[in-house]
Amino acid sequence: MTIIGLGEDGLNGLTDASRDALARAEVVTGAARHLALLPGLTAERRDWPVPFADGLAPLLAMRGRRVVMLASGDPFWFGAGSVVIRSLAPGEWRVLPGVSCFSLAAARLGWPIEDTVVLALHAAPLARIRPYLAPGRRVLATLRDGEAVGNLAAYLTAAGFGDAMLTVLEALGGPRERVRRVAAAEFDLAEVRHPVAVGVEPAGDGAVLSLASGRADAWFDNDGQITKRPVRALALSALAPRPGETLWDIGAGSGSIAIEWLLAHPSLKAFGFEGSPDRAARARENALRLGADRLTVIDATAPEGLDRAPLPDAVFIGGGLSQTLLERLEGMLPPGTRLVAHAVTLESEALLARWHAERGGSLLRIELAEAAPLGRRRGWKSAYPVVQWSVTL
Repeated sequence: MTIIGLGEDGLNGLTDASRDALARAEVVTGAARHLALLPGLTAERRDWPVPFADGLAPLLAMRGRRVVMLASGDPFWFGAGSVVIRSLAPGEWRVLPGVSCFSLAAARLGWPIEDTVVLALHAAPLARIRPYLAPGRRVLATLRDGEAVGNLAAYLTAAGFGDAMLTVLEALGGPRERVRRVAAAEFDLAEVRHPVAVGVEPAGDGAVLSLASGRADAWFDNDGQITKRPVRALALSALAPRPGETLWDIGAGSGSIAIEWLLAHPSLKAFGFEGSPDRAARARENALRLGADRLTVIDATAPEGLDRAPLPDAVFIGGGLSQTLLERLEGMLPPGTRLVAHAVTLESEALLARWHAERGGSLLRIELAEAAPLGRRRGWKSAYPVVQWSVTL
């Protein structure tokens, strides 16, 4: 099978290798828009269905035939290529990429791609852009359709970035290409053509999400069950996220630990375990709002729900600490897993002290006080001390 990255100029932008593959193909499959760009095909045409996943089985059923699949631009930059070849063996496929929409957009805008955030929002929540909203940043994003462009403008305005400049790039590289600029708060563009990408230059007085662990508590809607900012920063430091790793957040509460884990790097994954339906829903909403929708919240307490998630690289216990839970984790987690547990009560503190004495690691007592009014003056208001045990199993 051959995957061809097709531009909006159809045959005009194809290489000789792509033209040869199309000429020799028995079947050509792709979105109706892509097929319409190649009117002279002699091979059998097959429209790719919606949703995208429904087309995979019919494609695999054509193994052994000369099949060409049409995709947009570079199939391996937020494209279909990686999804399709998962089910194919080496030697069963080849890819002939075209110019990606991001390269075309950067060429129109004069933006260096290495200094630009690139997002695929055509199949993801608009809030994925939230961590990157800061004056001076530049974001290039693909969007589903013209309506989604208006929705993005409304989202930016509601977040306090109504002054952001949007460059709307429609049908790049083809005869229908059009480039228009408008401020998010003044968005009034009609008939935005698909496919569409948008260049975003954030501006305004909206709150900027810090890059450091220990974001302000106000970012996380909560009912009081939240790992507070300074303690959260210490927890993330002990958890030490590394690219590609997975976290279990046990007793997720507001989801703040798991969300900050995910914000550390786009390759990270996290599963939160929360027995309260209200808190589980709140954790999901917090994650979505902060662009960390990759958080999977499992409505269950631990250890009962632990079998419902893949094994992690790191575990945080913020609630539900018990001898039973620690024993279950020790028995199921592979060597090298990092475990961080917090205790507030005397009973849970004694439990961690015992496990530390038997298994090593680091035991840290965190005592914090914050200045607060005391009559007409100020004094120190102490928070409950937190004991943190961190260990590599």
